[in-house]
Amino acid sequence: MGDVVRCITNHYIEITLSVMSLRLPDDVADTLAHLAKATGRSKSFLAVDALKEYLAREAWQIDEIHKALTEAEAGDFASAEKLDNVLTKWTGKARWVAAHRPQEPR
Repeated sequence: MGDVVRCITNHYIEITLSVMSLRLPDDVADTLAHLAKATGRSKSFLAVDALKEYLAREAWQIDEIHKALTEAEAGDFASAEKLDNVLTKWTGKARWVAAHRPQEPR
């Protein structure tokens, strides 16, 4: 059975929350406690937020890998010319950044 929560519009909504326990390394637990105190958020909120971000990123990566494999199986590759253009664009930018990087004081 879900928890009943009164939302901002004064309507009641039911949300279902699962409970999970896990073991955290001491350094992770300490960092989580520190961030919770600093942000005024609960450790649970921060852990759920971090887990949501991680899961979304991993799901996106897996989806992109599947798309790339489908394209590769179909023989859908960039032409040599397109690849050269991209490499030239980015290596040129890297050289420009390196040339204009502020010098370290001696």
